[in-house]
Amino acid sequence: MPLYRETRIAQVLIKRLSRLTYPKCLLDVILVLEETDDTTRQTVSAINLPPWMRAVIVPDGQPRTKPRAMNYALDFCEGDIVGIFDAEDAPAPDQITQIARRFAVAPPDVVCLQGILDYYNLRQNWLARCFTIEYATWFRVMLPGMARLGLAIPLGGTTLYFRRDVLEELGGWDAHNVTEDADLGFRLVRHGFRSEVIGTVTGEEANCRPWPWVKQRSRWLKGYMTTYLVHMRRPLLLHRQLGAWRFWGFQAHFLAALSQFLLAPFLWSFWLVLFGLPHPLDPVLPREGLLLFGRLFLAVEILNIGFYMLGVSGKGHRHLLPWAPTMHLYTPLGTIAAIKALYEMIVAPFYWDKTSHGHSVDEVQTEVKAP
Repeated sequence: MPLYRETRIAQVLIKRLSRLTYPKCLLDVILVLEETDDTTRQTVSAINLPPWMRAVIVPDGQPRTKPRAMNYALDFCEGDIVGIFDAEDAPAPDQITQIARRFAVAPPDVVCLQGILDYYNLRQNWLARCFTIEYATWFRVMLPGMARLGLAIPLGGTTLYFRRDVLEELGGWDAHNVTEDADLGFRLVRHGFRSEVIGTVTGEEANCRPWPWVKQRSRWLKGYMTTYLVHMRRPLLLHRQLGAWRFWGFQAHFLAALSQFLLAPFLWSFWLVLFGLPHPLDPVLPREGLLLFGRLFLAVEILNIGFYMLGVSGKGHRHLLPWAPTMHLYTPLGTIAAIKALYEMIVAPFYWDKTSHGHSVDEVQTEVKAP
């Protein structure tokens, strides 16, 4: 469990982990701390940690990223199953039990289980609501759909559980990738292994301030760019390892994930056509063609709203249904983040733009919702 400049959330985290119902004598929880992070180390040292929880100090070095810290801490892990939590996580009390039971009966090629991520401060403001809608759609609609279609699953950064022997066989995480989870998900598939989505929920803190949201999303998008370029260094080998179906699914996923933000200003311009206003492409394309593009854009927007509404149609999220149409106004933040990610990809590809947590501690509801 990597912690970096997380003094506000450390004590809350320990209380949440103490609620896990799995036998504590079988747990080995490691708090991964950076050598240079004096404040967090002092905070943790002042806490009376339970015997099943300990701290590991990562020597200073480069790149100073979460995957580098996890690679170092992996040597200190004692269990056959390695799980990853973030500092602000609130896992379901029976989560480890569910994971252990599934691994006990899963086929040998299932080496990773991905839990569902949710937000516990979803009512804090409009941005938190939109972020919750986005996550609910991803983890409850898109990710299970990709799994059913037999496509490779890009993993999330937390509530991940691995068979340790396979994780070590693959060399752990890419220390230079700022979305090490997505990269590892595709590496698993390339080596003949599978990941499954399991219906246990972990609550997280929604990043609900505009600029911190942009910084966090830019890191994710930059990591997606890195992951795509790394795996596409030898496209024929990638095609052979993934197979045609998963290879083209890989292309569609990454190109869609990146282009939806980078091309958004161009797509928004078709509102001009739909409202009968002049468009910059009028001298180049006939008006009928622009109208066709405009209607296609509108159809995609309606389809997206449908997916968002499906994602929050469950009992715990139905109150978010009226907010689903406002997701169109949420996208511009992603465009800003994509531009920032593209710039950093050139000038600072390994820079980890840290997300601070604990801003919603006073509002936290630690119960998590059923899938």
